[in-house]
Amino acid sequence: MQRVVIGTAGHVDHGKTALVKALTGVDTDRLAEERRRGITIELGFAHLALPDGSVAGVVDVPGHERFVRSMAAGAGGIDLVLLVVASDEGVMPQTREHLDICELLGVRRGLVAVTKSDLLPSLGADWLPLLLDELKAATAGGFLEGAPVIPCSTVSGEGLPALRDALGRLAAEVAPRPADGPLLLPVDRAFTLRGFGTVVTGTLLSGTLTEGEQVALLPAPPGREPLRVRTLQVHGAPVRQALAGQRTAVNLPGLEAGEVSRGQALTRAGLVPSSSLLDAEVTLLPAAPRSLRHRARLLLHVGTAQVQATVSLQDRAELAPGATALAQLRLAEPVVALPGQRFILRGFAKLDGRGATLAGGRVLSIAAPRRRRGRPESLAQLALLAGPSADARVAAVLAMAGPAGLAAGPLTGRTALSPRALDEALLRLSARGEVLLVDREQRTWVAGAVADALSTRLLAAVAVHHQRQPLAAGMGREALRGHLPPVADPRLFQRLLARASEAGKLALDGDLVRLPGHRAASSAAGGALKDRVAAELKAGGLTPPLLAELPGRCHGPPAEVAAVLKLLVADGMVVRVAADLHYDAAALGALGDRLVAWLHERKGITTQEFKELVGATRKHVIPLAEYFDRERVTLRVGDHRVLRGERGA
Repeated sequence: MQRVVIGTAGHVDHGKTALVKALTGVDTDRLAEERRRGITIELGFAHLALPDGSVAGVVDVPGHERFVRSMAAGAGGIDLVLLVVASDEGVMPQTREHLDICELLGVRRGLVAVTKSDLLPSLGADWLPLLLDELKAATAGGFLEGAPVIPCSTVSGEGLPALRDALGRLAAEVAPRPADGPLLLPVDRAFTLRGFGTVVTGTLLSGTLTEGEQVALLPAPPGREPLRVRTLQVHGAPVRQALAGQRTAVNLPGLEAGEVSRGQALTRAGLVPSSSLLDAEVTLLPAAPRSLRHRARLLLHVGTAQVQATVSLQDRAELAPGATALAQLRLAEPVVALPGQRFILRGFAKLDGRGATLAGGRVLSIAAPRRRRGRPESLAQLALLAGPSADARVAAVLAMAGPAGLAAGPLTGRTALSPRALDEALLRLSARGEVLLVDREQRTWVAGAVADALSTRLLAAVAVHHQRQPLAAGMGREALRGHLPPVADPRLFQRLLARASEAGKLALDGDLVRLPGHRAASSAAGGALKDRVAAELKAGGLTPPLLAELPGRCHGPPAEVAAVLKLLVADGMVVRVAADLHYDAAALGALGDRLVAWLHERKGITTQEFKELVGATRKHVIPLAEYFDRERVTLRVGDHRVLRGERGA
């Protein structure tokens, strides 16, 4: 069964609503004001049974120029258009503007219904040929060029069966919307239903929506909790799951209808962010009276949202009529959209004979970085986003994410790819080294170029450390991690270290990181200081000087003495017992042997007995006792220590 949404288009009072009622039996003018004035003000909805048994959604849009916002909100989700032209008036300004809007929104199928055909006999024999010529001229070069033109009457019923059959044939040609893509349902209406609570409706543009699942309504104030889908309806019938391309009603308990406004959208939390910066490809209508200048201010219609936008042209200073350019839309308020989604831009003055619609295009990326015009690297990135390659788009989105990277879920929202297509693209990119997997559990990725730049930064930081502290064995890992941006995942640091180590660019020695060719204390001065420190600790035996005392005794700068101590520890000549106490390894080993022999013979030792065994004060004895506990030589039991583990056995 096809999932198709049909939208009406055409000038005010040309019979759109009456035609929808004749085809479906539903009067879409539901507001008292609409019925009183005889025109459609808000979107109306119905469903049409097609000849193949499918049921199409029908969106009836206003024809009055003042309500083009509602028209644009409805047209954003339609698959084929039913252009309505009254036989007694022909093509009018809103006919042309509605055609422009449908063209810019990417509608590619439709037909023309010439309504009020029962009036044709009274208009003269040459009236219909003139009207057909006018329609041919109005649709030339557009998606309705050569489309069926069907005269019909809601009074006599003439042409209605043929119209229904033609709509069925066109619906069969519509490619299904991506049901495996990220969820996006722009909201066009919200109301309260007694016994159920708030219901929102819209055309499901992408993904699936399932009864009972959690969704987010965006844009939203900070801290709003996810909402639960209680029930779903498609074409007035309850369903457990709605698919992309279907008109859908969603029951959301715990939400007041007054909290919902047209322009918001349902998606999954963390999947599609709301954004005030959209990268875009913009086309100016050929009928525009002048070029569009850089930083022009227009009204953006995307999904069901309308918001003021500044059009920052990226590859030129102005956009000529009929031309297409790369741009960034800077919005007064955030909106929710998907890459690839179509939009229109309207000005604040009417074009001669049509309306205020000036331009339109498609979204290239959401939550984009702020761009400056003419930057080569930025233009290259925009070209990739506009191109046909899914791999290139994924790589560009990850490059935009920078060191923070993106997990697979948000990546689907920012690329509009299905999870399967995204995984395949990531595998190909990973094989070429263009992306790097940071976290297998969360499936977080960063761009290969970003990872390479961060690796270069780490290598430079280690090189600078060696220059500043030539006697140090290496740079501590935590100190090195501080050279990465705060947004970088800690696991990215570990991946970069491992990758650099595997490539032979860094050597990892426990907690220290060094360049492979670095040899600490290789100079004569450094070697002499190392010998002096080792001799001082050896002479101190079991009562060595504290760390703060060593520089004065060894005649060396504190930083170099600390570096030398790390070297001596790495060489096994010195043991670090406490933060401020280092011991000659041989002296400490001999003490350990005497302690084990004592405990084998006497089964336990008190603090006072250990003090006598060491021959030192508490300043040295307490750290030594705690050291042997940490090394699992002894176990403290009350006031005594005993042997533990294998040594105890």
